[in-house]
Amino acid sequence: MLSNRYVRTIILSRVLLQMGIWIRNFAVLLYVTDLTDNDPIYVSLISVVEFAPIFIFAIIGGTFADRWRPKRTMLWSDLLSALSVVFVLAALLNGAWYALLLGTFVSASLSQFSQPSAMKLYKNHVPAEDLQSVMAMSQSLTAVFMVLGPIIGTFVFLQYGIEVSLVVTTLMFLGSSVILSLLPRDTKETSTMAGAGFMKEMLAGLRYVGTNHALRTLSAAFAASGLAAGMVQPLLLFVTIENLGQDKQFLQWLLMANGAAMLLGGIVIMGVAKKVQPQVLLASGLVVSAFCTIGAGASTVTLLTMMIQIISGFFYPCIQVGIQTLIIRNTESTYIGRVGGAITPVFMGMMVIGMSVAGYLKDVLSLFSVYSASAALLLLGALLLTPLLQKQAKPQDVAR
Repeated sequence: MLSNRYVRTIILSRVLLQMGIWIRNFAVLLYVTDLTDNDPIYVSLISVVEFAPIFIFAIIGGTFADRWRPKRTMLWSDLLSALSVVFVLAALLNGAWYALLLGTFVSASLSQFSQPSAMKLYKNHVPAEDLQSVMAMSQSLTAVFMVLGPIIGTFVFLQYGIEVSLVVTTLMFLGSSVILSLLPRDTKETSTMAGAGFMKEMLAGLRYVGTNHALRTLSAAFAASGLAAGMVQPLLLFVTIENLGQDKQFLQWLLMANGAAMLLGGIVIMGVAKKVQPQVLLASGLVVSAFCTIGAGASTVTLLTMMIQIISGFFYPCIQVGIQTLIIRNTESTYIGRVGGAITPVFMGMMVIGMSVAGYLKDVLSLFSVYSASAALLLLGALLLTPLLQKQAKPQDVAR
């Protein structure tokens, strides 16, 4: 896969980009908590400025990504992200620490233009049989930084402070843009809506999702799994304290075990990607996650819970890789950005809803009841994929 110039360049660019993002995010988090004496309102604001752009700009960024040339879009997004960090650093040196939140929001917003452009380049320049392996590689990269990112970000901030952290972030973003500049020039594509206005193109993208059976099915499964993930994400701390009788610091070991297993799972998927259809991969990931979820809610044995987290982490890449591959395979190149921009907020929106009701449901019902409901939603997501699983068998039969 790395012999493909586009894959090699984008992955290397993403390594630097992920490094910059994690260093920035943890520097901002630790600096703001120190400055405000762990004020929960400001800590919550940090999450808002990191996630809000997904809802606000996902479909907008996806639409522009379809209109603009992908290499140029990605390159300018990274350059502008670097520039935004420079302005934040200047404001910070003048005592305006609130600029940290604004800078994070701007950078996260620019990512909504860059990410769909990368998907578009994969669609145009990676052979169809290699797409799933490339998605697995990208997922493995994400898993690596889920484990290493917090460690690196915390180390840089504690050793050198907020100013150096922001300088390093700027250099990472600039380095990513330099690497992207090595890509071949964009080829001019003929848009299916040449001359159409922005709103017409955006609405056309939403209609495209609505009329595409595979994408509709995927959106429904995505919504169910997003709600399921949100319901249990805030409650792992209570599993640690109430079910296992451990202190809250033990949570980090559960998360690290899960993240390391995600990395291993992504590597394994790279090896078997050509042999397994993405809808089978996705359905398998959802079913295994459902059983792991109900097991995590019921277990009172530390070793068993740790094993469940490892199994869950190992199969989690099946979900992400399956979803991304299905989106690319079932979407025309001219709609890649808009489809990603329409479907991604579905998962995030349902996850936020799940997170907002998780604490209330735990108080009204019980920890195990919430985990059981989450498992049921994951199984529902797998069942919703049945039409795609049945549809896949027909072309294979004809081919034989």
